[in-house]
Amino acid sequence: MQFIGRKDAIDELDRICELPRPQFVVVYGRRRVGKTYLVRQYFKNEFAFYATGVLGGSGRDELAAFGNNLRLYGDEGRTPKDWFSAFAALVGLLERDDVRRDPISGKRVVFIDEMPWLDTPGSDFLAALDWFWNAWGSARDDVLLIVCGSVTSWIVGKLFKNRGGLHNRVTARIHLKPFTLGECAAYFQESGFAWGETQILEVYMVFGGIPYYLDLLNRRAGLAQNIDNLCFRRGGQLADEFDELYRSLFRRAERHLAIVRALAGKKVGLARDELLRATSTATGGTLSKALEELEQCGFIRSYRPFGKKSRGTLYQLIDPFSLFYLQFMDKEASEHFWRENYQSPKLNAWRGYAFELVCLIHIEQIRRALGISVISASVSSWRSKETNPGTQIDLVIDRADQIIDLCEMKWSSSEFVINKDYDQRLRERRETFLQETGTRKGARLVLVTPHGVRRNAYWNTIQAQVTAGDLFADAVG
Repeated sequence: MQFIGRKDAIDELDRICELPRPQFVVVYGRRRVGKTYLVRQYFKNEFAFYATGVLGGSGRDELAAFGNNLRLYGDEGRTPKDWFSAFAALVGLLERDDVRRDPISGKRVVFIDEMPWLDTPGSDFLAALDWFWNAWGSARDDVLLIVCGSVTSWIVGKLFKNRGGLHNRVTARIHLKPFTLGECAAYFQESGFAWGETQILEVYMVFGGIPYYLDLLNRRAGLAQNIDNLCFRRGGQLADEFDELYRSLFRRAERHLAIVRALAGKKVGLARDELLRATSTATGGTLSKALEELEQCGFIRSYRPFGKKSRGTLYQLIDPFSLFYLQFMDKEASEHFWRENYQSPKLNAWRGYAFELVCLIHIEQIRRALGISVISASVSSWRSKETNPGTQIDLVIDRADQIIDLCEMKWSSSEFVINKDYDQRLRERRETFLQETGTRKGARLVLVTPHGVRRNAYWNTIQAQVTAGDLFADAVG
């Protein structure tokens, strides 16, 4: 299969391969997002050396696995006793005349996958990596070291923010993100699925844009059957994914899971002090570290409500699969739950919330559809605290051209109909926002809904609309 999306990453790899000097490249992003696939496919597995960490392995396990890979590439020594021995053996391999080189760039490409797992407690891994690069690799113009890792907090803390010998040694960073809706559509077309935009939207609301999850879908089965088979059937391939995902990324995952569970029940998110109480976290420092790690991995986002300058930051769960798991998989027992309840009020309520989440992930596409992609803007939410407590606007785009877009995000399986009551709510919401914020900017009402707004006596209340077609467009340029 050809590459789906990933244009920026491929362009960066092209640039790196053309440089006539040593390169230390980090490819990072959450688990299952396709980091290993990208590197393997780009270099067609033509590595001078490849190794990967062992999930949950001891220091001895990691060294044994690395030693096995050394032997696969021609080393005849014993299993290294420590990481200095391991990297010394790697140097010996890479200096051989018959070392494999990339056929296009001529570089000796070293690919170490899931590097954070190699750095077990008490090991000398980082010191040895420092020695390998600073004493050898950085002096070889034809060496390209690529490291991957799903534990983004380790990548950031140990490589990007390193204060020792690896400080500022990373020459390029490639942050691989989940597919957009447009990239998902391209994937399904390439894979022979006969699904339309509505089905792909629902796929995204369940699984997000994670390529590994998409690879599990069966094109010969319907969407509801796929969801049941993967998520609700006993032994389904994603039945245990939630806990495995978090425990593979965080060494003390209980803290992170407590935060995610607390946020799952709060649509607009929670403030830091609310999370301290909800998770019974002992110290603010512990909470701050866990929040930072969750945000680095793309599970949550932090934002400030409209009008807040320095304080009042909220944290919101934005990972579709985590929300789906906690809403349904963690509670429901039937192996046919999705098919049995497909049109139920419970699932329709979830669709409303999940669609809003998809919109928040595709803000750049919304900005492009509104023709404001080149205009500086801040994104926030707003909730009434005076005139009409409980009234809220989940997406506020405050533009530098003195316009504020108040975005309503509404799921509908057909054209959305604005009736008299909803028209009145929209008008009141806008007036309440203007009154309480005291803004002198113009405020437009924008409706984001998959199939657009049906024309009737009330549809002109909306000054602009964004449809699924807009969300599926790649936000480029």
